[in-house]
Amino acid sequence: MAVDIASKSNGSITVVHAISLPSISDPILSGEPIVYSQTFFSAVEEDVKIAYASMLQQYGKDAKVSLDIEGGGLFEVIKSITEKKQVDLVVIGTTGTTGTARALIGSNTEKVVRFSKVPVLAVRKACNISSIKNILLPETGDFNQTDFISKVKALQEFLRAKLHILLVNTPVTFKSDEEGKETLEEFAKHYQLDNYELHFKSYRNEEDGIVDFSRSNKIDLIVMATHSRRGLSHLLEGSITEDVVNHALIPIWTYSLRK
Repeated sequence: MAVDIASKSNGSITVVHAISLPSISDPILSGEPIVYSQTFFSAVEEDVKIAYASMLQQYGKDAKVSLDIEGGGLFEVIKSITEKKQVDLVVIGTTGTTGTARALIGSNTEKVVRFSKVPVLAVRKACNISSIKNILLPETGDFNQTDFISKVKALQEFLRAKLHILLVNTPVTFKSDEEGKETLEEFAKHYQLDNYELHFKSYRNEEDGIVDFSRSNKIDLIVMATHSRRGLSHLLEGSITEDVVNHALIPIWTYSLRK
């Protein structure tokens, strides 16, 4: 999908590999600088270059592709390269995480979605960009997301797709049919949307509603904003966007509202 997007937008791709480095240090000596194993780094680097060469043969014919290998954690490396190369979009695969591991740690993709300052496209199963004809935009009645919606409209135009605005009606945020319809119409008018359909559906919670609607209505791409909550706030309140990223089978484009 990255190659497909780059080819259509006349862009370029940086393939990123983060090497988590083992350290050689005395745990008793507090505050001493960590010494990394250069031998380990060099060995992994060679393996990565071999895998990259194989990847180029299969995918690299239709776009400008380069490789960037850095030592460190995935998020730090992505942040560094994103800023250094003025990246417009992060494309990352996801397999999903469940149970205790997800509750305590979360998936790598979820963390990238949470911390990235640029839009992220999370992909569980790849598809051709040209096949994306229906985009799902879950709506919450927030009329202070002008920057996010402008990015969504640009993406919609790039893909030449139809926008499906969904307002999920839950027991916690219950609205009558008339109220739901009025909210949706006001949302579409406020942001001057074009080529769209409005949907007001009742579900137990937002995540189930978004995932189920996307599966039942032949949605090709979900677009969502995230508040990028961190620390205790994230632990207590969680993130609907990250939940959807973890469970939806189709690609999800996310945008951080955190400035």
